[in-house]
Amino acid sequence: MSWIRRMIQYHGQLGILCGATVGAVLNARVRWRLVMAQIVAIGFGSQLVVMITGAFTGAVFAAQSFFKFSEIGMASATGPVVSIAMARELGPVLAGLMVAGRMGAAMAAEIGTMKVTEQLDALRSMGVSPIDYLVVPRIIAILVSMPILVAEGIALGIFASDVITTKVFGVPEVWYRYQLIAHTGWEDVLCGVIKGAGFGLLIALISCRHGLWTQNGAVGVGRATTRAVVDSSLAILIVNLFLTLILNQLLPMVSLN
Repeated sequence: MSWIRRMIQYHGQLGILCGATVGAVLNARVRWRLVMAQIVAIGFGSQLVVMITGAFTGAVFAAQSFFKFSEIGMASATGPVVSIAMARELGPVLAGLMVAGRMGAAMAAEIGTMKVTEQLDALRSMGVSPIDYLVVPRIIAILVSMPILVAEGIALGIFASDVITTKVFGVPEVWYRYQLIAHTGWEDVLCGVIKGAGFGLLIALISCRHGLWTQNGAVGVGRATTRAVVDSSLAILIVNLFLTLILNQLLPMVSLN
């Protein structure tokens, strides 16, 4: 039963951290200079890896789709399939996993190091809340950065699929792009952007939680960093299922209204 107790404690700590963050934002205790610095670190710093991941994922998925669709005379269906898959699933999930591996680890390591070296206690002694100073800027920054990163990953994936399908495999450009535009709607891109924001919130909360509760010196920092990446990645994959089910019900209703 100890694992049940640890799981309840873990999610309780996440809830406390989330509540404290919301309270800080509502009480206008946001340090915007730190937010901007984190946007540069998270958003600008992660652009290259997300764009490369999106481009090559779109290209590979387009190639595999073309090989199968061409066997049944539906090569032009490659465009809609790739665009919808990139917008709704592959773009946000892969961007989330890349950011979790890059920035989730950095957040946990930085805050964890401050915890074991008693820098967090020094902040408290000066009347500065570690959550206001360390957690809130990272959460706001990743909520701003992740939708943009996801949109870039989606765009690069669709562009790469266009290039490899029309230039390499010889599918007519006009017909390919007509099919892509006709079967890809704003709700598909919106679905990916919303997922990106949700995944960003998960990454920041989980990574900051592991950093704030780090113990046992340098060994604990390494353990916290590893667990932050693993837990964030698992959370993205699990929550993605529920977001897919919810958004597929809500977005058509919004488009009808």
